[in-house]
Order: sequence, then structure tokens, then C-alpha cells
Amino acid sequence: MFRFWGDGSQAAKDLVDAIEVRSTQNFNWTFIFILAVVFYVYWSEIRKKNYEAVFAGLALYGVHWLYEITNAVIAKIFGYPLWSVSNQSTTFILLIGVCWELSMMFSLAGIISYKMLPDDKSKKILGMPCKLAGALSMALLFALVESFLAGTSNNSFIWVYPWWGVIPVFITTYIPFFLASNYIPFMAPKKRNAFLIGIWGAVALLLIVLIPLGII
Repeated sequence: MFRFWGDGSQAAKDLVDAIEVRSTQNFNWTFIFILAVVFYVYWSEIRKKNYEAVFAGLALYGVHWLYEITNAVIAKIFGYPLWSVSNQSTTFILLIGVCWELSMMFSLAGIISYKMLPDDKSKKILGMPCKLAGALSMALLFALVESFLAGTSNNSFIWVYPWWGVIPVFITTYIPFFLASNYIPFMAPKKRNAFLIGIWGAVALLLIVLIPLGII
């Protein structure tokens, strides 16, 4: 049920080679429903003037997109990405490592992580600042979920490289994701805004340049 490392097998490589990025072959109406849910969540937070939650969501989601772009570039250079999703597991693949459903989940993950923090943000958990403890616990949870997805029969997640798996995903991917959601909203406004504008500006520029060139 769980897979903890890639196996470097030809079967895994064949699955990645078969991926059809941005094909509408499996497209269905769940795409619209999920988008509506995301709009509802963000607009609800904005209406309540809960801007820190919005900043948390945008911070993690921006980091997520930089990682996905990097993963797609790795696939272009080295032949295979660090992670990928299968055609069978989704309605629409955005980049080789991320489908619509997964990306929309990450658009909400930062808000969820923020809301799981205690009201007293100075509180400590197991001797750690609650923001750090929250980031580590969420990162561990997401790494384990990814391990489950990598072991599903429809290959929802595909790891090709035998040195890539739960531990590097936990350390290099999910910890930065949740550090962003748990710390960026509480930065001084100028630093917070600079981070969000910078990261989303970089994401937009990379997508605008790399997609037409056929790199990602």
C-alpha cells in the first residue's frame, strides 16, 4: 500500500513516458467544482478580512509552483522528473509532476496549516515554536500521504529515481512548503509583500517563457 522509495524500474519510466501534459482526454466537470470550492474558501477569508490566512495560502501555493516548474525542468534536462502523476489518476495534468486536483489542494493547504495553529502564536509545542512544530507535523503528514499515493494501483504518484522518496520529499519539499505558510503571514508587511510579489512574479515569468518553448 505504501511505497517509500522509487525503484528505478522500466515500468515506472514507461508510465512517465506515457504522460500527456495538458491533454483534455480525461477532462470532466469535477475540474469546475474544485475550482468553485477554492474560490469560495478564498473569498470567504477575504470577506472576513482574515488576510493572514490568505497570505498563508498564497505563500505555500507560490512555493509549490516554483517546485513544480523546477521538477518539470529537471525532467527536460535529465529525462525524468523527481515526481510525476499518471494519466489515469486525474482529469487534467498541468505540468509533468502536478495535476489539477493536486494543485488545487495545495492552493488550500497553506490556509489549512495556518488555521491549525493555536490562537496564541507564541505557544510552544514539544519545546518548539508552534509555527515550526506545525510545519514539521504537516510536512510529515503530507510525505506519508504521498507515500500512499505512490503505492496506489493506478500509480497516482510516480517516483522513478531510487534515491527519491519519503525522506527527501519530507525534508526538501514539504518542510519549506509549510514553513512558508506558517511564517510568511507574520512577517513585517514590506517583507511579506516582497516575498509574495517576488515568488508569484517569478512563477508567472517562468510559465510565460518555458511553456511556449516546450520546456515544461
